[in-house]
Amino acid sequence: MATNENLPPNVIKQLARELKNLDETPPEGIKVVVNDDNFSVIYADVEGPAGTPYENGVFRMKLTLSHDFPQSPPKGYFLTKIFHPNIATNGGICVNALKKDWNPSLGLRHVLIVIRCLLIEPFPESALNEQAGKMLLENYEEYARHARLYTGIHALKPKPKFKTGAISESTTALNVELKNDSTKSVDQKNAVSGAIAQQPSPLAPKLENGQDLPAALTSSTETVVPGAQKKEVGMAKVTTDKKKTDARKKSLKRL
Repeated sequence: MATNENLPPNVIKQLARELKNLDETPPEGIKVVVNDDNFSVIYADVEGPAGTPYENGVFRMKLTLSHDFPQSPPKGYFLTKIFHPNIATNGGICVNALKKDWNPSLGLRHVLIVIRCLLIEPFPESALNEQAGKMLLENYEEYARHARLYTGIHALKPKPKFKTGAISESTTALNVELKNDSTKSVDQKNAVSGAIAQQPSPLAPKLENGQDLPAALTSSTETVVPGAQKKEVGMAKVTTDKKKTDARKKSLKRL
């Protein structure tokens, strides 16, 4: 519980409930930074609305509560430098919600939303920064250029950091693994192809010694199929018998 003696206990309890609600369900583009030890100073980070010169910027602001809050409005300040007609060079904020339009029933949520809307629609007629107000009325493009310049220098939102080294290592490991898998696949295909090539076909003719016919034909140029060899021997025998018969006939004729 806060120990700030400037605020009554009932106001501190009310603020505690409201700050808890802001933390659990923050308004769009606003994040409240809660200090449990001092509720009289409230900080908030306001994101620059899209489509404005403050886009992609984050602006730190604070609300200071007086001892008679909520009867008196809080005072608002931008701690981040910003080029805006209704925000002074020292960060003071000029908005009706913190002045003549203040009502004790208004909560901090309403105040924060109104301040962010001020970045969307400035009011140059009630300017605290006369240069920005005059520039907005006379040359919007020049005003927007100045506002974007301030945003880029003082309020640029930090980009998320990535561990590129870890990503590179993971990518390298993945590539190596894919390469190994690819090599394995090729090796497996070659092994399977070799096994299929070495395996004899069940339809291939075999010789009497069990050797495959193609292997027998390629192992030696002098190899002859046994069946053909038997045929040759038979023909030679017939030729010999015929010669013997002819010789006998000649002998008989001589007698």
